Amino acid sequence: MKSFEIPEIYKSGLIGKIKISRRLADKLKKDFEPTILDFGPVRFLIARHFGFCYGVENAIEIAYKAIEENEDKRIYLLSEMIHNPEVNADLLSAGVKFIMDTNGNQIIPWEFISENDIVIVPAFGTTIEIQSILKAKGINPYLYDTTCPFVEKVWKKANQIGRGQYTVIVHGKPNHEETRATASHSKEAAPTLVIQNMEEAVLLAKFMKGQLPTSHFQKTFEGRFSDGFDPEKDLNKLGVVNQTTMLASETQAISDYLKKVIVEKNKLTKENTTDYFADTRDTLCYATNDNQNATLALIQHQADLAIVAGGYNSSNTSHLVELCEEKLPTYFIESKDKIVDATTILHYNLHEKREIETTGFLPPKDKLNIILTCGASCPDSVVEGILQKLLSFFENTKTHEQVLEEINAY
Repeated sequence: MKSFEIPEIYKSGLIGKIKISRRLADKLKKDFEPTILDFGPVRFLIARHFGFCYGVENAIEIAYKAIEENEDKRIYLLSEMIHNPEVNADLLSAGVKFIMDTNGNQIIPWEFISENDIVIVPAFGTTIEIQSILKAKGINPYLYDTTCPFVEKVWKKANQIGRGQYTVIVHGKPNHEETRATASHSKEAAPTLVIQNMEEAVLLAKFMKGQLPTSHFQKTFEGRFSDGFDPEKDLNKLGVVNQTTMLASETQAISDYLKKVIVEKNKLTKENTTDYFADTRDTLCYATNDNQNATLALIQHQADLAIVAGGYNSSNTSHLVELCEEKLPTYFIESKDKIVDATTILHYNLHEKREIETTGFLPPKDKLNIILTCGASCPDSVVEGILQKLLSFFENTKTHEQVLEEINAY
């Protein structure tokens, strides 16, 4: 796989060595067991896969290339590059400005943007409508386009099944940049509807089976479907694609459920199921899959708590938090700065959607086991910073060199 040039500030000597060691020992990526860093009084269980993925590194490389090549021009990002506060803050400090916020609300009016400006498309991609605005201004939307290749793969699949006369169901968060972009590209080829979770899939099935009147459809899924969407006509042949950062298991469950509804409704046999339901399993992002599978393997181990690092608005990170929360106390933090001291931590509560303070987060034990992982948009340097901060609360710990020697010996 291609390697990218990213700023040194995002790298970590310790984490980098761990990743290289695991990669050399498991070239086919079949081993999802965590890396154990035993420092004596505290052990860290590090996920097999975490941190910057291919799409994120590609986006960062292109963004810094745009800055380097255009010192005399105004440089804009359509919205946040990725959902990581540190990376976005670095870009802002380099003079880059955001045209919109993550919900698509305008920060800088379009009339302020001219053909002499540089506009970077973020890793989530953008809509057909925004591409058209940029082209009308004389700006090439593909010059510094950091759209993740795996997001574009979803767009291509949606286009493909649309040509087969299927309706595209997008599993994603309706207001997420990637979901908006995917729906925009999908509706160019097919009737398109966005659903967020299994509950909405079950609700959709009631319209498909005639258990709810179609007159209620527009209000139920307001703002989620393409122009001219006709539930009586457009819910007979389906294909499910996803926002690549959603839980892969949930996307598959939604797909399997809607497929079952289609089969039962049309009394299909195995041979003619694909005539009514498209196979879209290859739209699931490899990095999302790997990170989620690594987290599932991670939480099978006994631990006292889990620390998950990443931006609070990061979809893929929030799903890792959800997985960890099922098994043990979990703290979702942006960086080491959220660890106030050995007793107090500031962390994001997904359910209340706010940052809260917890005291006594480190249990008083002779040997503490801490799970540590992060989302696909979180730099390795942030993970090491958290590890070092936690390590500083313990006495008589082994050195990094000793711990790394034990890993390599194993």
